Amino acid sequence: MTPFLVTLGIGCDRGTAQATIQEAVDLALAQAGVLAGQVKAVASITLKADEQGLLDLAAAHGWPLQFFPPEALAAVPVPNPSETVRRHTGTPSVSEAAALLAAGPHTPMTALVLEKLRHRGNDGRHATVSIARKTP
Repeated sequence: MTPFLVTLGIGCDRGTAQATIQEAVDLALAQAGVLAGQVKAVASITLKADEQGLLDLAAAHGWPLQFFPPEALAAVPVPNPSETVRRHTGTPSVSEAAALLAAGPHTPMTALVLEKLRHRGNDGRHATVSIARKTP
């Protein structure tokens, strides 16, 4: 049986090192029991389109990277909305909503294999990772 495919939604502080984002991804994949080879795409908010650590991570793995505007992310129902995230980005969710949008149109929150995992790296920066099962 072929393993199911997933999408990663990633949020991070400005200037987060690739190593910190990689640590967060590794922890998330391990917690979800998912292999890196099952990752079909990575997604985040348009505000992160120039985030070098995120760009480098996706390039290192050969993962397609897509960005969604805050309005699109805000329209996605998620289990862990955050008013702090909303104040900073204009949407209550980056990682969970991005993972769901990247998984396919109208993907329900029940497709989340892993809800928002928060990680603080040695650089003092934070990264969040969510994993959604890709819809066929």
